[in-house]
Amino acid sequence: MTSAASTPFRTFDDGAVLRAAALGDEEGILAAIRALAEYEREPHAVENTAAEIAARLFGDHPQAFAHVVERGGDIVGIAVWFLTYSTWTGRHGIWLEDLFVDEAQRGRGYGKALIASLAAVAVERGYARLEWTVLDWNAPSIAFYRSLDAVPMDEWTTQRLSGDALVALASA
Repeated sequence: MTSAASTPFRTFDDGAVLRAAALGDEEGILAAIRALAEYEREPHAVENTAAEIAARLFGDHPQAFAHVVERGGDIVGIAVWFLTYSTWTGRHGIWLEDLFVDEAQRGRGYGKALIASLAAVAVERGYARLEWTVLDWNAPSIAFYRSLDAVPMDEWTTQRLSGDALVALASA
């Protein structure tokens, strides 16, 4: 159960509340991250901790943000995001790092509302884009994103440096 209190962006008919994440939500956010990792077939990949979430999302200079759906005192949906910058548009955008709604809570409109809340932030602040990635095999999510009129960036391939390759390049 969370002790966080912030002004809701939206209250659902079933009593759920969509709001900005607040200090006290760390365990619920981490549980959702772990559930997402399980769904994405990477259950052992999560190294994050509640303390790291508190520091990164709620510290003195947060670089990442989250919106949550809380129902019955539990976090049942998350959208974790951060700012990007487009040199082409000269404006910021939002990168949606994780979107997750508990499987038992799906179909209630929480996922769409979470993405809509990020779209509202982008429009309100004059940001140019809302972007994210989705695994190629995740047909239900792809269909959901298409229903929102999201378009694939098929000509772009995500690149990543991590672990030993990151360390080796940094020392080159």
